[in-house]
Amino acid sequence: MSWLSLIFGEKKSTASVAKERLQLIIAHERAGLSGPNFLPELQKDLVAVISKYFPVNPDDIKVGLEKQGNYEVLEVNIVLPEGR
Repeated sequence: MSWLSLIFGEKKSTASVAKERLQLIIAHERAGLSGPNFLPELQKDLVAVISKYFPVNPDDIKVGLEKQGNYEVLEVNIVLPEGR
């Protein structure tokens, strides 16, 4: 680790930042702090981000949350256009 990274910190990857955000959303939902349902807002955010890189139909992105035993599973299905 260089001394510059100690002073300024290391830049996190976008994947790790996204993972942390999803964990926060789920934690807030479990605590009842985020209102009735975060999934529609999450779906809108995903459409906005993915649209920067691919021409995607908003109806082709589905977000769901299901309970499997003691776990809650966040499922995201994205249909990307062919020929990319």
